[in-house]
Amino acid sequence: MSAERFEFAGHDGAPLAARLDRPVGAPRAAALFAHCFTCGKDIAAARRVAQGLAARGVAVLRFDFTGLGHSGGEFANTSFTTNVEDLTLAAAALAERVAPPQLLVGHSLGGAAVLAARAHIPSVRAVATIGAPADAEHVLKHLGGSLARIREEGAAEVEIGGRPVRVGRDFVEAAQGARLGEAVASLRAALLILHAPRDAVVGVDEASALFRAAKHPKSFVSLDDADHLLSRPEDAAYAADVIAAWAGRYLDPAEPPRDSPPEGVTRVREADPGGFLQQVSTGGHALLADEPASVGGTGRGPSPYQLLAAALGACTTMTLRMYARRKGLKLTGVAVDVSHGKSHAEDCEGCGDGDGGGAGGGRIDVFTREIALEGALSEAERARLLEIADRCPVHRTLERGARVETRER
Repeated sequence: MSAERFEFAGHDGAPLAARLDRPVGAPRAAALFAHCFTCGKDIAAARRVAQGLAARGVAVLRFDFTGLGHSGGEFANTSFTTNVEDLTLAAAALAERVAPPQLLVGHSLGGAAVLAARAHIPSVRAVATIGAPADAEHVLKHLGGSLARIREEGAAEVEIGGRPVRVGRDFVEAAQGARLGEAVASLRAALLILHAPRDAVVGVDEASALFRAAKHPKSFVSLDDADHLLSRPEDAAYAADVIAAWAGRYLDPAEPPRDSPPEGVTRVREADPGGFLQQVSTGGHALLADEPASVGGTGRGPSPYQLLAAALGACTTMTLRMYARRKGLKLTGVAVDVSHGKSHAEDCEGCGDGDGGGAGGGRIDVFTREIALEGALSEAERARLLEIADRCPVHRTLERGARVETRER
């Protein structure tokens, strides 16, 4: 993946700081992300969701609303209406650099904003909200006792999320007048609502109200015990996975990448030169490979040895199923756990790996396979199935070894 930072003019002409996360190769679609109230484009949830979508082939533009983050202008002079205007201008900037957005994603108040902005961005096919309120007015509850002072004085400094923010009267009045029911009912786009039942900032009742107001196609996905800001990396990664999989049904069909591998070839391309993330494509399928954070990766995909273990496990279960089917065995289910490690070899000629290799001093790779067989099987049938597991082609390749020939492409 790659990232491009740039600026575009907001509703009042002030420069808005933007970041465009691009996938490797030609993007299958473009998306626009709106951050939560007084947050910013670089908050962890925004970053993780955008990068997660980019890893799945979607280019994502995220930006700081006027007066927030690295953007110019005064937040005290903004409103929910100007946020929608900024989103419309961001969509135009995205169209200039990649393509008109087909997907809108909004977090919290940003979710309410993308619902309202959809009417101004005709290219949109799908809208996803994360922890969004059913009305923009919901955010005023977090202004507390400052609300009266804002109305009287025109603006006041309030503390939100542990930092001071100056909120103006225009924001309050526009939020009070922003009713999303009509916008949601006339969305003319597929809607995905993601919400945590225990969200302490925006209650799940808000999600219920949005869902009731929307017409089909609409979907709801629970974020279980996630918090409002998706602070845990796994929660943001899950949201990105769900959005990417769901939106795929509504986006224009992806054109085959210009560098897609030919039939029979598995291609691995570096996705992050600063880390270890790799994009793997083969036979029309795509997946990620990575290393855990403990060794400098990001843990966004299985490691090479985990992929090798997966190949052994998948081949084993397939082999057992084929045998059981052919013999009419009552095998109702099979699961394989595979773990990888190193073992000292007392007599292993030529199997050293750089830490004392050679005869009598090497270490060999050991894949430990535990097989769970389900069904009404006799002891003899179970024993036979364990024998058949050793006939798995990948098993045989690992035990016999293989030759790797290398040349430059």
